[in-house]
Parts: sequence; structure tokens; C-alpha cells
Amino acid sequence: MTEPVLIIGAGIAGLALARALHREGIPYAIYERRTEAADAGLAVNLPGNAISALHRAGLGDAIEGVGFPVARREYRTRRGRLLFGVDENAFWGPRAAPRCVRRADLHTMLRAGLPDGTVHLGLGVTAVRQDGTGVEVDLSDGSTARGVLVVGADGVRSTVRRAAFGDEGVRAAVLSAASYRFMAPNPGVDRWAVWIGDRGTYLLIPVSPAEVYGFACATGGGPASPDVGWLADTFAGFPEPVRQTLKSVLADPSQLYHSPIEEVRIPRWTHSRAVLIGDAAHATAPVWAQGAALALEDAEVLAALLAAGADVPAAAARFDQVRRPRVTHVQTQTDRFSRTASVPGWVRALTAPLTGPAGYRAAYGPLREWPQL
Repeated sequence: MTEPVLIIGAGIAGLALARALHREGIPYAIYERRTEAADAGLAVNLPGNAISALHRAGLGDAIEGVGFPVARREYRTRRGRLLFGVDENAFWGPRAAPRCVRRADLHTMLRAGLPDGTVHLGLGVTAVRQDGTGVEVDLSDGSTARGVLVVGADGVRSTVRRAAFGDEGVRAAVLSAASYRFMAPNPGVDRWAVWIGDRGTYLLIPVSPAEVYGFACATGGGPASPDVGWLADTFAGFPEPVRQTLKSVLADPSQLYHSPIEEVRIPRWTHSRAVLIGDAAHATAPVWAQGAALALEDAEVLAALLAAGADVPAAAARFDQVRRPRVTHVQTQTDRFSRTASVPGWVRALTAPLTGPAGYRAAYGPLREWPQL
């Protein structure tokens, strides 16, 4: 290829694709409308398939150096009773042991080694045009860029998706209409831990011995009000780790990041020389922590297909064929868990010890194998 792959968006998906293309010797350019990464002050949970993708990207040692190991997962009631637990290290194996990492550290890892001048910040896309030999994008500064392929890695509200596909495809998640995310002092949590009540769900994951990443949402599709009083009211009476972290973030609500939980379900991710990856293609509620994981996989698969030598539209079409079954599996398992989250607490207490471990295996089992091209 002589002309570059135009990557729109410099989040996890876009940076991962740039890294993979750079490794394959394929020219590229990234355009990002923001001047700095969004949500970089928060963290991201990386299950085993995300870790496997990072190994393929040559970042296995790096993630072991900055990511906090999450060896065990526990689901509890609002009163703290253990419903079931999972030995995640045993399930994924030592090479793919899950970790939690600050988003800023993950962005730094992915961008490390990319040549100067390939990442253009503060430049958004306003239009996308295709012809028989390539694609052009109009940029927010009035300039135009031309390449062999445009890749929408620009998130749930993707400009590329609207411009090239004409299909918004965004819907509210079944799990909850909105959520709170935050960082807080670690109250002694050394594992992935969630407490589920009839009105709300509260998750803590250690990022270090001193800090946790928190996620709170309504249970069963309800709204999580942007009024922070919703947090105090919904999680009153929850166990001490919940109360401690809530006390910390409510003392300074500027630490809280409130946003809708939105999903993208569309019938195609490729249109000739336009491709969608990551959340732009298939944003999914974070039930199984697959946002970053699927984005990292997308990047590796698309780069491999482009490097294989097929013409660009054929490689793009093959990307959709390869990725669709895996993403559909994640979406199906996400919907299944989201529906069961709304059952009464007494039903959950009776059924979760048996159905919980089985659901975990059903969701993650197929993801332990790398997708075949």
C-alpha cells in the first residue's frame, strides 16, 4: 500500500490498530477530534482475551508491569453474602490472567513506538467519500486526507458510522440506562467484587493496593440518576467497602463520571473501503468487560487481513465475516445476564450459586481461543 489507512479516533481501538499496522509495515494516519484521551483518569478491566490480544500486540510484558492482577471474581448480595466466586487465574491460565489498568497507562502502552506525525489530535472528520480506488475524509480544519481505507474507531457516537453507513444503531443498554464510574482509595479489596441489590449494582476492582476502580448502575434496566443523591440512597446499607468508597467520592463529586450506557447493534461493519471497529461497531454493556477486549481483537484481526495481501474491500468484508460470530456471542451473553439481573433478590440467592459459574463459563469459554481468520 502506498496510501495510508485513515484511522478516525485515538482511543483504545484506534491506537491498537495503528500499532498493529505499524508492525505490519502498512502506512496509516490517526485523526482524533479531542486534544487528549477521553476517560483517561479512569481504569479498564481486562479479561483474559484482552490480555491475549495484548500479547499478540507485543505488550505482554508491559501489561504485566502496569496492570494489577485480578485473580478472583466474587458476586455478593447487597448484605455481603457470597453468591459464588470464580478463580480467574485457573480459568484463563497464567499467560492470560486478567488485570485491571488505568486507561492512561493503557493508552501510553499502545501509543509507545508509533512514529511522530502519525497521530493528529484536535482534528475531527466532517465527511467521508469513497471512489473506485480510495477514500477521502474532510477534516475539521478544512483540509482533506486521502487513503485506501477509512476505519471508524471513534466510539458509540461514531462520525464515520453516520457518514458512511447512514445507520445510527445506538440503543440504551438492557442492563441500565446510565452508570457512575470513579476511582477511589482502596478499602481493602484484592479481587473483582460486585454487590447486587434489587435497585442497584456496585462493582469494585483493584487497580493497585491503594486504589480501586468503581462502577455503579441501576439493576434491571432502571436509570442511575445524575443527582449524586441516587448513589447514597441506592447503596445505603451495603457492606463496608461500598460505604467507604462512596464516602470518598461523595465528598468530592467531581471524581464521579456519570454517563449513559449505550450499545450499538448494526447489520454490517464494512462498506467497501469503510470499516467500523471497537465501540463504533459493537458497543456493549460492560457485563463481561468486553469493550476494550473486543477492540484490541478487532485491531489485530483487521491488520492481519490487510497484511495478507487481499485487495482492501475484500479484506474489509472478510473482517466482518470473521468478527461477527464472536461479537454476537458476547452480545447474546450480555443480554442474558442483563435480563437475569432484574430478578428478585431472593430468586438470585437461590439460583446464582449454580447458574452463576455456568454463566461465567458459557460467556468466557469461547473467548479463550483466538478467532480464526
